[in-house]
Amino acid sequence: MAIEQIKMPQLGESVTEGTINQWLVSVGDKVSKYDPLAEVTTDKVNSEVPSSFDGVIKELIAQEGETYEVGAVILTIETEGGGSAAPEAPAAPAAEAPATPAASTPAPAAAAPVAKTDNGGARYSPAVLKLSQEHGIDLSQVSGTGAGGRITRKDLNALIESGNIPKAGTAPAASTPAPAAAAPAPQAAPKAAAATTNVPVVPGDIEIPVSGVRKAIAANMLKSKHEAPHAWTMIEVDVTNLMSFRNSLKADFKKKEGFNLTPFAFFVKAVAQALKEFPMINSMWAGDKIVQKKDINLSIAVATEDALYVPVIKNADEKTIKGIAREIGELAGKVRSGKLSGADMSGGTFTVNNTGSFGSIQSNGIINHPQAAILQVESIVKRAVVMDNGMIAVRDMVNLCMSLDHRVLDGLVCGNFLKRVKEILENTSKENTSVY
Repeated sequence: MAIEQIKMPQLGESVTEGTINQWLVSVGDKVSKYDPLAEVTTDKVNSEVPSSFDGVIKELIAQEGETYEVGAVILTIETEGGGSAAPEAPAAPAAEAPATPAASTPAPAAAAPVAKTDNGGARYSPAVLKLSQEHGIDLSQVSGTGAGGRITRKDLNALIESGNIPKAGTAPAASTPAPAAAAPAPQAAPKAAAATTNVPVVPGDIEIPVSGVRKAIAANMLKSKHEAPHAWTMIEVDVTNLMSFRNSLKADFKKKEGFNLTPFAFFVKAVAQALKEFPMINSMWAGDKIVQKKDINLSIAVATEDALYVPVIKNADEKTIKGIAREIGELAGKVRSGKLSGADMSGGTFTVNNTGSFGSIQSNGIINHPQAAILQVESIVKRAVVMDNGMIAVRDMVNLCMSLDHRVLDGLVCGNFLKRVKEILENTSKENTSVY
């Protein structure tokens, strides 16, 4: 017999973690290869984790409602044949070597994804260990609220926020080197601050359980705001000619093509064209380098009653306005019918958000991590505008609001990018633009 590990899969190119929404198996269940084991929620999609083996469920390591990084072990399966159970054996000597010099524990960072300790049988996740090391927290003095008294990241965040941090002493420090040798695939659970806040509930208040999708959105937004130094800029655009052109086409277009020609399709096309001319905007921060993406894949935000999804228009710069309009409609339909797949949401390099559909005229978006910027297309409104000849005219005006990661982008390149988007939109007309 052998023990095989099932790890948190990567459900999308930029997905770094997932939340166990529900286990579909129990300890002792017999499963076949490809049987679904768990429902997993990410900030992009809901999916099932299939079994990679035939065998019997040995241990459910991950907890429902908890968030784990890609690569973290979530369960083990007992299988027939070959000796895969051995990987745990070398973990012990690797952890024993640095037992005396506790400060050197980061060195053996290649052990198992979830470490065990003799401290009352508690299980420390790598995320908990990392946080405890960063803030000097003595885990032996912390009471956990997780299953079986396990210490969670939420417990440590509460201690950090309170300022009442139990500092590591020389004696207890010697008992924690084993878990400190945990694997590089940390069990990331960046919870929203509200998770550690006690909110008084009085009669008449309605308590709404936080869904797996909402938890994933909260975690990704928190990560983006904490990691990326956000800057913000806005430009106003006269789209009178664009709207006149679109309005002259929309009825015949709908009759001929079977889907709507929305103003948003023109904005997405303009952004794709400008990104081709300013490729630095189409970049991502990667710690020791900036990755400038070759493909222009535009994420578009689509809202449902309780969540926000970001399906992706792949290679948007190569598509016509008609092609973009079709894809916007198809992706929005998939979101609302629950048929959106992981492939539909992977590979985004820049986000365009149609906040104007709610009547918003100005907003400050949170960047869709790990992208470097997001553009909010606000509501198109009629306003009195002083023209170049000094005359006052009623024009269709729209604000474009851009949030940017200041580690990657500076005001000059973003200003020039927005200026180019404005130029493209203001020159969109019947005379010089084709939707096909």
